[in-house]
Amino acid sequence: MRPNPYMNQILNKLGELVLGSVPTIVLFILMVIAYGMLVRRPLARVLAERRARTSGAMEQAKGAIAAAEAETNMYEEKLRKAKADLYEARERRVKQWAEERERALDEVRKASQERVASARQGIEQAVAQAKLQIEGTSAELSSRILTAVLPAGVTAAEVAQ
Repeated sequence: MRPNPYMNQILNKLGELVLGSVPTIVLFILMVIAYGMLVRRPLARVLAERRARTSGAMEQAKGAIAAAEAETNMYEEKLRKAKADLYEARERRVKQWAEERERALDEVRKASQERVASARQGIEQAVAQAKLQIEGTSAELSSRILTAVLPAGVTAAEVAQ
């Protein structure tokens, strides 16, 4: 195999290109190193700090939320207790009013029964007096009727025999 003249030219050109690109490669490597030192490391450090602060703030926020929920639960429990106390007080008041109403009704019933009893007693006394008066008047009337109906010489005692 014989070397190809075009191959030598290609290899020479390639060598020149590689030799000409060495400063570019060196500059590129320096740029990558400078980027790493000047931009990437500080940026990574800032991002890590930001992440730490964010997660710390998140933990703090979670703690605040938990404290707020605990306080809310405490207030809700106090509210439930206050409502229960109000309900119990209301029930006691309603029960007291019902007892007072029943006592007042009992007093009114007793007073009514006493009035009815005294009215009955008054009526019974009036009836008894009326009976006595009727009996007294009936005896007198019967003697008058007998005197009016009987002949002048006959007495009521004679007729009764």
